[in-house]
Amino acid sequence: MTTEQQTLARLEAVLGPGRVLTGPAIPPAAHRDWSPERGGTPLALVAPRDTAEVSAVLRLCHADGIGVVPQGGRTGLAGGAVPGEGTVLLSLAAMNRIEDIDTDAGLMVVEAGCILQALQEAAAAAGWSLQLDLGARGSAQIGGNIATNAGGNRVIRYGMTRDQVLGLEVVLADGTVLSMMNRMPKNNAALDLKPLFIGSEGALGVVTRAVLRLRPGVAGANAALVALPGFDAAVKLLAHAQRRLSGRITAFELMWPDYYDAVLREAGKRAPLPPGSALYALVEMQGADPDADAAPFGAMLETAMEGGLILDAALARSQREVDDFWALRDGVAEVNARWSPVINFDVSVPLTRIGACVEEIRAALSASYPALQCAFFGHAGDSNLHLLAGPIDPIDPTGHGIESLVYGIIRAFGGSISAEHGIGLHKKPWLSHSRNAEELALLRRLKTLMDPKGILNPGKVL
Repeated sequence: MTTEQQTLARLEAVLGPGRVLTGPAIPPAAHRDWSPERGGTPLALVAPRDTAEVSAVLRLCHADGIGVVPQGGRTGLAGGAVPGEGTVLLSLAAMNRIEDIDTDAGLMVVEAGCILQALQEAAAAAGWSLQLDLGARGSAQIGGNIATNAGGNRVIRYGMTRDQVLGLEVVLADGTVLSMMNRMPKNNAALDLKPLFIGSEGALGVVTRAVLRLRPGVAGANAALVALPGFDAAVKLLAHAQRRLSGRITAFELMWPDYYDAVLREAGKRAPLPPGSALYALVEMQGADPDADAAPFGAMLETAMEGGLILDAALARSQREVDDFWALRDGVAEVNARWSPVINFDVSVPLTRIGACVEEIRAALSASYPALQCAFFGHAGDSNLHLLAGPIDPIDPTGHGIESLVYGIIRAFGGSISAEHGIGLHKKPWLSHSRNAEELALLRRLKTLMDPKGILNPGKVL
């Protein structure tokens, strides 16, 4: 019996008959995530039901030197969840229980396989809100959100996923369960280990449970779609809105005209404002009493218009109109499908340099790839810029030339090749653009210390 066969037999002995899927029994969806990356052929797929079973799986695979790829909702865009050759896929989908919602302290205790939208709805039903939000909310699992330190729509006010996590439970490569289920905002008892795993993409440990910070509930939002004369006006408008509204802006989304035109054309969305402006911004402020907030929100827009920061504005008069504005911003999926195959760039650039960076990237791509369609948009309030570029066939079938050009410019502007999507497989060749040699050496030493056999998500990130 081979080592792999022995491992499969031992896994089935621990998990029970029929719970170790192999070959054609592994669902096709488990072989990929939302990225273009294609991995190897997995040895097996297992779906533990609790932390003890996760620990048992990792202990066995560690002993046998078999790689393990943790999988959440597989909504990542960097290839972090695709299988490696001969690896065990570790699905957290069966661990989807909400263990506790503390309505006095404003926190919830959850298992890693909980769907983000389900957690948002449970928090809202309890009078609170979970303010991590992203387009894949209906499929993404909270464990994957934590493992990738997901960003999303409201980072400008509430921060990244790491800012929503109070406590974690993690299983290490050798099966050791590391319980850090802290429930306090303040706990300064020596070095906090949680940040090691938030954003590690499953390469240092498998997140199994979490304590999440909740925020006061919201009843709705005030929102406006505004046309701007240029990027400098956008920066000034953001600062103006934050000052006038005491830092309560929950979203500040920019759409360049190439994206605005594309989403109207490809997704068939209604245009709240006519095309032709240099830049568009979706500005949102959530609150417990949106009716009471309407006057200060409107006054902020009025003074911005008087100051020449806004050329035109469409103000949402209902939650349905707020949703319609967001449908424009979320129409990226339709554009992506129409332009396929595309490269989805997720980068960050210092806020005041984003406008110049966009112009330089656009000019460089136009010169080198004149037939390429581009669309720029993003969560610019937190320095996050997205770019869709496609179709890349037959212009640059591998996309490496386009990526080299874009990432070279991002490096020159002092930005990051990954703002919120992670590294996975897809961005691994470009990691040195954003991390220096000393940082990478330390990261590799840390990986070797915590996972000496290299079984956790092998080949990813580093």
